Amino acid sequence: MVKTFGVVGGGQLARMMITPAQQLGFQIKVLAETNDSSASLGATVVGDYTDLVTVRKFAESVDVLTFDHEHVPVAILETLEAEGFNVQPSSKALIYAQNKLLMRQRLAELGLPMPRWQAVRTIDEVDAFLVELGGVAILKTPTGGYDGKGVMVITEASQANDWFSNFEVLLIEEKVDFVREIAQLSARSVGGEWLSWPVVQTIQKDGVCSEVISPAPNANYDLAASIGKSIAEGLLVTGVLAVEMFETADGKLLINELAMRPHNSGHFSIEGSLTSQFEQHLRAVANLPLGATHPTKAFAVMLNLLGIDSENHFVENYPEALKVTGVHLHNYGKSARKGRKMGHITALSDESIESAMAIAISAKQALHA
Repeated sequence: MVKTFGVVGGGQLARMMITPAQQLGFQIKVLAETNDSSASLGATVVGDYTDLVTVRKFAESVDVLTFDHEHVPVAILETLEAEGFNVQPSSKALIYAQNKLLMRQRLAELGLPMPRWQAVRTIDEVDAFLVELGGVAILKTPTGGYDGKGVMVITEASQANDWFSNFEVLLIEEKVDFVREIAQLSARSVGGEWLSWPVVQTIQKDGVCSEVISPAPNANYDLAASIGKSIAEGLLVTGVLAVEMFETADGKLLINELAMRPHNSGHFSIEGSLTSQFEQHLRAVANLPLGATHPTKAFAVMLNLLGIDSENHFVENYPEALKVTGVHLHNYGKSARKGRKMGHITALSDESIESAMAIAISAKQALHA
C-alpha cells in the first residue's frame, strides 16, 4: 500500500497536493527545482529532475512517484520502471503529454476528433499545408511548449525557419474557427476506475488561462466526458487527465492539448467539488477508490491571479479582498513577475454563474488596487 507520495516538480500543483495528502494521513515529499519553490513547504529534496541519479535517489524514499509537470525525460522514467519503481502515470502514457506529434498520431489511431494536422520536415511541406488550408495555420514544436510557448500562428512558410534549426520535425495544424475553449477533467486509477468532473469553459489571456467557469454553459457534457474517458483508457493514463478542446459553432469538439496531472482548469474543484482534483490524483495513483466529483454548489468561477509587476504579491491587498463574502483566495508563494501565475480566486453560487463571477471579480479588483 502507498504510504508516501513523491512529487517531482516544486510548482503550485505540488503545493496544492500537500494538504489533501496530509488530510488522508499520508506523507508527501517533493523534488523541487529550487529552495524557494512554490511547494517549498513540502520540499524534502532540491535537485535536477533531468538527472537520473537525483530522481532515482528521490524515488527510493517514496512508494509512488508522480508529477507536478510533464518534463521529466522519458528515458529516466523508463529506467526507473525497469528497476521496479512505481511511476504514475507511467512513461508509456506521459510520452503523449510530452510530445504533441506522438499525441496526434495516437489519438488518430483511437479515432478521436482533432483539427487537421500534419508532421512537417521541410519549408516546402509547411507551404503546401498553408496553401491547402487557405494561407493560415498553427505551428507547434513537438516538445517543450506550454502556456502559449512553442505555438505560433503562421501565414508564411518562412516563419518556420527558426524552429527548424532546433527541431527536425514540427507539427502544423488547422487554425480552428472555434466559439470557445473547454476542458474535460477526469481521473483514472491504477486499477482502471474512472470518474470525471463536469466539463468547464476556459478563457485565455495572452495564451494563459485567465478564467474557468464550471460547468461550461450549454455544453455537450456526455460527448466531452466520452472523449475524456476514451483518452484515459486508450493511453492508459493514471491520475488526473485534462483534455483541452475547441468547441465549434456546429457543436463539434476538437482535441487541442493534454495534461496528465492536476490542471489549471480544475482548481475550482478545491472548494467546488466533493473531491478536489488534487485529492483525486493522489487516490488514483495510489489505487484507492476515487472520490465523488459532484459539485458543492451549482456554479463555480475561478480567476487566475496573473502577476502585475515585480512588486505586487497580492498579499498587500488581502484586507480589502477578504472583506468579500464567499471568496476563496489561494496564493502560490511565488516571487512577483508580470504575467506569472501567482495564485487564484474561486467563488461559488447556487444562483447563477453571474453571481459567482461578481464575487470573484470584486475580490480580484481589490487585489489589483
